[in-house]
Amino acid sequence: MSTARPVVALTFDDGPDPLCTPRLLDILQKHNAKATFFMVGQAAARYPDIVEKVAVGGHAIGNHSWDHPSFPLLTSRERLAQIRACEEVLAPYGQPILRPPYADQNLWSRLDALRLGYQVIMYSVAAVDWLDHDEEWMKGRIMSRIRNGSIVLLHDSLFRYGEDRYADRAPMLRAVDLLLGELSGRFSFVTVPELLREGRPLRKKWFKKCTPDFLNGLKGPYGAGWRYPI
Repeated sequence: MSTARPVVALTFDDGPDPLCTPRLLDILQKHNAKATFFMVGQAAARYPDIVEKVAVGGHAIGNHSWDHPSFPLLTSRERLAQIRACEEVLAPYGQPILRPPYADQNLWSRLDALRLGYQVIMYSVAAVDWLDHDEEWMKGRIMSRIRNGSIVLLHDSLFRYGEDRYADRAPMLRAVDLLLGELSGRFSFVTVPELLREGRPLRKKWFKKCTPDFLNGLKGPYGAGWRYPI
C-alpha cells in the first residue's frame, strides 16, 4: 500500500489456534493494535468461539481456504469450493479479502477469487516465522523493512509445517509484543480493510506455486502425515 499516514497492517495466517490466538489477542489489546486474521476454514470450524472473539475484538477476518492447498495445483471447481467452504464457516464475520495458501497464485486462481467477489491480499514484509527464528531476529527483520502502508505476514498457527519445532508460536508472540512496544508510537496498526481506505494498493504480478514434492513433505495439526491430493 502507498499511504500518507504511518499506518501498517499486521496479518496472521493459518489460525485460529486454541492456545496462540487468544494470547495474541491479549498482546494486540495491550498495545491498542488491530490486525487481520486470514483463517483456514477447517480450523475455524473447530473453534468458532475464537472466530467470534477475534471479530468482537475489532479485528478483521479474511479467507485462507478450507484446508490450505496450493491453489495453482487445483482445478477451478476445487478452488471455488475451497473459498466457499471457508466463507461459510467464517460467516457472519468474514470479509471479502483472501490470501491464497503459501501465497501461491496464478492468473486462473486470481480470476476465481475475483469471480467470488474477493480481493486478494498478499504482503510486503514477511517475518519468516514458519521457521525457528527467535523473537529478536523476527523483530529486527520486520523493523528493517516496515514502511507506511506495509502489510506484514505472520502466523498465529502453522496449518502445515516441515519440522515439529517450527510449530511453536511462542517466539512469534514475543516478537509481536516487542515490535508493538517499540513501534506503537511511530505507526498505527490497523486492519487490512482500514488500510485499503488509507491509500492506493500497490499491485504487481505475483505468480507462484509450490511443488507437489514440497507439499507432500509437510504435516500439520490434523494428522501426523499429509499427502497432497494429485
